[in-house]
Amino acid sequence: MRATAFWTRALGLAVRNPPSATDPNYYSLERGPGGMHVEVQRVSHESRVHLDIETDDIEAEVLRLEGLGARRVALVCDWWVMEAPTGQRFCVVKAQTTDFAAKATTWP
Repeated sequence: MRATAFWTRALGLAVRNPPSATDPNYYSLERGPGGMHVEVQRVSHESRVHLDIETDDIEAEVLRLEGLGARRVALVCDWWVMEAPTGQRFCVVKAQTTDFAAKATTWP
């Protein structure tokens, strides 16, 4: 599924459980920082999700995500609203958590 391919690379989380024969619409990803739980679901309606990706370099992160197939939608104040290749919108924002540097993912 295209959405799973994008979100595993965007978040740096591998697929934990492939879809089952009885429910082929869900892909569970490995647990993320702080126990974050992400499932990618195939739906027949417009996608509804709100996700902020924190970064210490907004432009570099936006470029990385564009390389994965996302596109810029709008610059709002100092953050970007982005759209995944499968239509989900999300934001790339400056780091806001106090322990960001200690827990941040470093991309190769």
